[in-house]
Amino acid sequence: MTKRLSLTVLLALIAALVIPGVASAQDGAKLLEAKSVELDMVWVAVSCALVFLMQAGFLFLEIGFSREKNAGAGVGKILINLGIVTIAWWAVGYGISGFGNKVFGTDGFFFHFGQTIGSGADAFNVAGSDAMLMLYGLAFAAVSLAIVWGTTLERIKFSAYVIYAAVFGAIIYPVVAHSVWGGGFLSDVGGKPVMDFAGSSVVHLTGAVGGLAALLLLGARRGKYASDGTPRAIPGHSMPFVGLAVLILWIGWFGFNGGSTFGTADSFFGEVMLNTQLAAAAGVIGAVLVCYLKTRTLDVGMAGNGAIAGLVGITAPSGFVEYWAAPIIGFLAGVFVVYSVIAIERRLDDPVGALSAHGMAGIWGTIAVGIFASPRLIADGAAPGIFYGIKDGDFASSLGQLGVQALAVVATFTFVFVVSYAVFAAIKATIGLRVSEEEELAGLDISTHGMYGYPESFIPREEYPGMYEPNVAGTPIATPAAASPPPSGTAATPSA
Repeated sequence: MTKRLSLTVLLALIAALVIPGVASAQDGAKLLEAKSVELDMVWVAVSCALVFLMQAGFLFLEIGFSREKNAGAGVGKILINLGIVTIAWWAVGYGISGFGNKVFGTDGFFFHFGQTIGSGADAFNVAGSDAMLMLYGLAFAAVSLAIVWGTTLERIKFSAYVIYAAVFGAIIYPVVAHSVWGGGFLSDVGGKPVMDFAGSSVVHLTGAVGGLAALLLLGARRGKYASDGTPRAIPGHSMPFVGLAVLILWIGWFGFNGGSTFGTADSFFGEVMLNTQLAAAAGVIGAVLVCYLKTRTLDVGMAGNGAIAGLVGITAPSGFVEYWAAPIIGFLAGVFVVYSVIAIERRLDDPVGALSAHGMAGIWGTIAVGIFASPRLIADGAAPGIFYGIKDGDFASSLGQLGVQALAVVATFTFVFVVSYAVFAAIKATIGLRVSEEEELAGLDISTHGMYGYPESFIPREEYPGMYEPNVAGTPIATPAAASPPPSGTAATPSA
């Protein structure tokens, strides 16, 4: 009896020591998991801020490539479009981009805390981390929309921005995003998913195709083409702004690609960011080299487009390729963008080269995944690029993956072009798409916004109150040159 009692006491003592330890270990594991999620969301938050910073990059890019009389219009466009796409994404777009059927999402509309999204094992109730991911998706939608308008500078009605932005943020971009990232039909094509890590096709090709649809209905700026159809240069007013824009976009891209890891596990975002840098640098080199060989000049604008093309080109492959492939992808994107800009300019007036830097490079980046994707990094169910297929003797499977990547390009182009063209055609047939000849000549700053981006370039000095008040001795400070008053609503003598 005494032995049994002693044994019982001993077991109780052991239990008293072990059970709290087990409970403590379980609590520690839960705490570690919670902190890991928090750390991941901090990284997504930083990346999200970098992607939103890209709006400033687009602003300076468009201002720099515009003439002085249209410089201020770019500010209003960026701010209004960011506001509209935000509300459209929150109310409708996020829901369409997420859980649902093969065509569109069916949950998450008017996103709010505690909302149940999805069904079955995939269902979840909206919490703080979900809000962060939703906001990150919005940042991508805003970038894609900003790409559209580079083709339309200096001649489109402001009302077209408003209407198209609402449709784009609520329907066009969300449907494309759902098709690849939300479980749509491109997420499983014959057992293989489209691999687009951060959006060469989903974001950049979508924006460029929307811009193409607008441009075809809008036409060229006055004076862009001679009577024989030869294109003439219409220089932008500030290459320093263009350079600043490219650098802002370049920095923002680290959040764009690196943040698409959605976490910090194994510091994989570092691999993605290094690939991004290598491709961007090679894009500059490729574009400048080709431009110099063709013209014997080092074109600053082409250098900028080379950087952007390299960045767009690596966006889809950034999480799927080894370091050695990144500069090849970027260099070729830089080469392609020069030839693409020259070819497109013969027929279409694209002031910033968006069709080339985002459209052509977006196509190349999506296809490049099917060429260079590494077996170490591919998505579940996908096949390595054909480089490895040839090397490892599985060429048929790799060729199939390349075909899936090509299908993504065709499907994205077709859907976005058809819907965008219909929207812009409806705008043109009703309220009109293009400003009047008089408004275009005067510039959008004064004709649309009632102000000038650079007032001292347009407003005669005598119109500034107090500029010529007499000094204490009674002598005028300056004597303005005689000038006739400008026609009502127009600049006196536009300098750009």
